[in-house]
Amino acid sequence: MTFKVGIAGYGIVGKTRHKALDSHQSFQVVAVSDINFIKDPIALDGINVYSDYKDLLNQEDLDVIFISLPNKLASAATLDGLKKGLHVFCEKPPARSLAELNPIKNFLDENTDLRLMYGFNHRFHASIMDAIMIIKDGSMGEVVNLRGVYGKSNMISFNQTDWRTKRSESGGGILLDQGIHMLDLMRYFGGDFNNVHSYISNSFWNFDVEDNAYVMMKSDKGVVAQLMSSATQWQHVFNLNVTLEKGSLVLGGLRTSSKSYGEETLTIISSEDGNEGTPEVEKRSYDKDISWDEEIKSFAEVLSGSDKIENGSIYEALKIMELIEKIYKADPEWKDKYYNES
Repeated sequence: MTFKVGIAGYGIVGKTRHKALDSHQSFQVVAVSDINFIKDPIALDGINVYSDYKDLLNQEDLDVIFISLPNKLASAATLDGLKKGLHVFCEKPPARSLAELNPIKNFLDENTDLRLMYGFNHRFHASIMDAIMIIKDGSMGEVVNLRGVYGKSNMISFNQTDWRTKRSESGGGILLDQGIHMLDLMRYFGGDFNNVHSYISNSFWNFDVEDNAYVMMKSDKGVVAQLMSSATQWQHVFNLNVTLEKGSLVLGGLRTSSKSYGEETLTIISSEDGNEGTPEVEKRSYDKDISWDEEIKSFAEVLSGSDKIENGSIYEALKIMELIEKIYKADPEWKDKYYNES
């Protein structure tokens, strides 16, 4: 079966998804929408173009809608798509807040034939897939702790509008925009974290969203995780160190189109003698970003009925948004500033 696809939001991510969809025989992109088409209309061969995603939904005969819209529209567009009887793929973050996801969860509970997948794209990088295989096979024991740094140099880049710096539109800053990926991987590797401490700061860029988040978390099983999510890193960086009982996994860099995060590597440090002797070190390098294609392939398998959503389900989205809200509220000053419930 070939699924007719519409893409709501045709910026960098929407165009990247389009390219990945075109390489998969299960999908045919028939329409796209983007608000920028009002001032700068484009023509795409064999594809209908709209300036409003609602027109796309109302006027096209679709099977699937891909949501690549700004945060303030993500949850509403997702629910609109589901109510049209469409399967939906939505980019991260899934919403501005945990509360915005509840109507979606309720609708899916009553419409179990529909599929919704969220774009936690990092799970599909080659280094991440190798790392999770090692963790799951148990050869290096259980996870002991995790330490991650994910950062870039500023809040907005040359190809973005300033909606990301307005909390009413974005829902949050660097933690929600980028740190969400690292938090998702930490949950993926280490399980749920319920004990959370944080320091949230917007003192450098002085917007009403955070430019730095420093987080300490502990799971009920005793796994401890540290995260620094930063928009003042000055050089893009991705680094995640996973300590296990018999060694560690060090994930460094990510293959991206911009190449700004450097070479993607996985260093495997292992010792059968525990803390004695010299550990064995294996370094793997990855010369291609396979994540977009692998994620589309996974979604196709879900839609064909041959697989359940294991990466990017509504359950995973709810859990990650719950964790992010805990992090924001764990800093008393930040909670008083933005979550005053009195």
